[in-house]
Order: sequence, then C-alpha cells, then structure tokens
Amino acid sequence: MSTSRLLAESAAEFFGTMIILLLGGGVVASVVLFGTGLPGEIVNGGTTNINLAWGLAVMFGVLVSAKISGGHLNPAVTLALAVFRGFPWAKVLPYCLAQIAGAFTGSALVFLNYREAFLKFDPALEKTAGVFATFPTFPAAPLAGLIDQTLGTALLVFLVLAVTDEHGNPPPAYLTPALIGLIVVVIGMSFGALHGYAINPARDFGPRLFTVVAGFRNNGLTDGSGIFWVPIAGPLAGGLLGAAAYDLGLRRFLR
Repeated sequence: MSTSRLLAESAAEFFGTMIILLLGGGVVASVVLFGTGLPGEIVNGGTTNINLAWGLAVMFGVLVSAKISGGHLNPAVTLALAVFRGFPWAKVLPYCLAQIAGAFTGSALVFLNYREAFLKFDPALEKTAGVFATFPTFPAAPLAGLIDQTLGTALLVFLVLAVTDEHGNPPPAYLTPALIGLIVVVIGMSFGALHGYAINPARDFGPRLFTVVAGFRNNGLTDGSGIFWVPIAGPLAGGLLGAAAYDLGLRRFLR
C-alpha cells in the first residue's frame, strides 16, 4: 500500500463526506433558521426537502469520491467492507478519520455561511445543534434511537451491497451514486423520526465535534446528556448486521 495512494483515497473520503455535510447541513439550516417563527411550524419544504437533499448530498458525495476511494463516506460501510469484503484493515482508520474530518469541515462551512442567521435565531447557541448532529425524539428512551439507527444502517448497507454486487445485476457505474442516494432518501422517509437517521457515525460525530468547538450548548457530547454514542454504536452494529444478512441470506445463492 503506497502512501501516496492512501493519501489520495483519504482525500476523496474527506471531500466526499464534506460535500454530504455541506448540502445536508445546509438544507437543515435553511429549514430551521428561516421559518415563520410560529411554534412547531416548519417552512422551506420541511422534512421533504431534508430527505431529498440528504439523498442528493450522498449521491454527489459518492459521485466525486467513488473512482478514487470507492466512496465509502461512512465508517459503518468501511467496517462492513473490511469484515465481509476484504477491504484492507490498514485503511480503515485513515478512511474513518478522513470521513470525520470531512464532516467536521462541511459543518463548519455551513455555520460560516449561516452565522448571522444562527446568531439571530439562537443568540446563545443553545437550541440549534440539531442542524448539524442528530438527537433523540424521546431522550428518556435511548433504546428506541439505538434500534432505529441499527435498523436504518442495516438497511443501508444491505441495499448498497445488493446494488453494487457484481454477482447480481449491477447498474451501470454512472447510475450507482443515484441509486445509493435514493436508498438514503427512502431510509430517511421511513426511519428518520426517532433519531434523525444519521446512519453514519462520521456524519454525526464530526459535526457534533464542531458544535462543541463552536460553543453550542446542546451538543450531546459535553452537555451531560450523553446521547452521542447512539449514532455511533447503532450504525456500526447495523452495518455489520446488514452485510451479514446480505451475504448469508442472498449473496451465497448468486455465485
């Protein structure tokens, strides 16, 4: 494994994940910060815009990175591929660090762009960390969010493996990013309510680190709530479960 090749792959993972958070975090900021101010009212398309934009964000993130790094953009995907597809273990940590750094940077750029709107809407930065990281709908019942994250990521990895399986009926390479984006859209629509469907530890932890650095009080990491582990543990476990289900349940019949 050459150092220059690993640097190129890590750069692709960094920029691909940054694009996901730029577009995904940007749409959430647009929806949250530019509402009417009425309690409970959301404008600018609400959850429909959010689900569609996150899917498109993943599509473009995969599009720019797949040729160089494979377009993992998600530690749950990287881990599952290391366990079930022979992805080199020596690359797992560099990929994951690049993904987290990309997510952190994308979030920082979203905040930079919308800084004045954040300070007007939430001067003390005490209620808007959810623009960047995910939070439970029912804080007193973390198990609900954990199941949600595990199931959602299992679906993600299962379907991504099905779409890209060379033994099955893979689509043309230029269609693969769009199909992966659509997978994210439908998971968001189906499993986005309980914990924001991070389904990606880097997508959640990188932005959460940014909220700590930027001074957001309700960050889920240093505010005493301790909920940061759910969108890390759930997706990592779910990715392994999804890959195992696909390989043991379907792939062995395709060879």
